[in-house]
Amino acid sequence: MKKRALITDGVHPLLLEGLEKLGYQCDYHPKISLEETRAMIKPYEGLIINSKILVDQAFLDKADRLEFIGRLGSGMEIIDQRYAAQKGVAVFSAPEGNCNAVAEHALGMLLALFNNLLRSDTEVRKMLWNREKNRGIELMGRTVGIIGFGHTGSAFARKLAGMGVRVLAYDKYKKQFAKDFPHVEEVGMERIFAEADILSFHLPLTGEVIHLVNDEYLSQCKKGVILINTSRGKIIPTETLINGLKSGKIAGACLDVFENEKPASFSEEEIKMYQELYQFENTILSPHVAGWTIESKRRLAAILLDKISTIVKKR
Repeated sequence: MKKRALITDGVHPLLLEGLEKLGYQCDYHPKISLEETRAMIKPYEGLIINSKILVDQAFLDKADRLEFIGRLGSGMEIIDQRYAAQKGVAVFSAPEGNCNAVAEHALGMLLALFNNLLRSDTEVRKMLWNREKNRGIELMGRTVGIIGFGHTGSAFARKLAGMGVRVLAYDKYKKQFAKDFPHVEEVGMERIFAEADILSFHLPLTGEVIHLVNDEYLSQCKKGVILINTSRGKIIPTETLINGLKSGKIAGACLDVFENEKPASFSEEEIKMYQELYQFENTILSPHVAGWTIESKRRLAAILLDKISTIVKKR
């Protein structure tokens, strides 16, 4: 009897074909909900998930035949990895698969912000020709601080290599991480606070980074700092962001992630808060799609398949 794998999100066909070659019957349900997944997980040996599926202890207790979990992307906070290890479940992620996409997206948002591209595009379509109003600023000569130098942080650093900027990088858990990046200086947060014109966050969601960029954190930054967040929305409290934009402490923000990414679930207070955020012209916003490219979809599938195949062939 074939083993079974449940795929709970949209994936490149390469992953389905590869799992079938490894001997798995693949049940493909890209629209399935967390509740539905919990209800039907019991007979499956394999599971492919994205961010909507939370694999906690209760989930793992139901999935008593599970041998592996493949996470499309990098955010591992949705899986209780310690309990999975106790249950003998191998866990894989693929941060290498979409880090280039995230880096390109971050740079694109920043250049769009600096050059007033969204506003000028809208005005030209209305036959308005406001050249002076839409005069941009250049990235060259500025200092970029990268917070977190894993796959995405380092990929962003590579994109900045030819942009004529100073790059300062900080990673709490790494040393000598910039040795292969001659244009990147490894520094402490004091230097970044004092010198960075732009801060780009590339952090996993852990307890210590929730609301990291609070009022105290922001008070240490240069006035007029630009914030880029393509990692997790809970790093920056929305209220702090709005207040910083109002005061001018934050000169602009590029946001692919938000504290609440489900508009249908907004409370009345959240509706007012986000409507206020959306009014700022010095913001560039996108719906958590930085890592969501045609190429990254295939790359994520290939990387996960390669990692899964290593354990399948050993068993």
